[in-house]
Amino acid sequence: MDRALALAAAAGAAGDVPVGAVVTDSAGRVIAEGRNEREETGDPTAHAEVMALRQAAASLGSWNLEDHTLVVTLEPCLMCAGAILQARIGRVVFGAWDDKAGAAGSVYDVLRDRRLPYRAEVVGGVREAESSALLRAFFDARR
Repeated sequence: MDRALALAAAAGAAGDVPVGAVVTDSAGRVIAEGRNEREETGDPTAHAEVMALRQAAASLGSWNLEDHTLVVTLEPCLMCAGAILQARIGRVVFGAWDDKAGAAGSVYDVLRDRRLPYRAEVVGGVREAESSALLRAFFDARR
């Protein structure tokens, strides 16, 4: 989560919503990372999770990340939850809950929906205060 928080801070400094993500292998080594780049690139899909998943798949030469963990500073949205399931990520660890658009247990619970053919383990609220503080400071500065 340390690296994800640093990436979130970098996203905020670049004018994007401060969210950072890393993908780790089964031994806990970071193999990919991403941060929000939507404002920077003009790409509506450039969320931290998607950026990290793309990098992980490219570095492994495979879309299947079943034995990997995604660590992200904010609860994934619907789009990111879909990408996570498509990548077969085994575990998602996130910081702040998103009570407006979260899809990992707050508004929706897509990642653990038993109607879907694949589910991920979800661990939420990890270093929540730090993740929330980055988001709060970012949005307070824009109001």
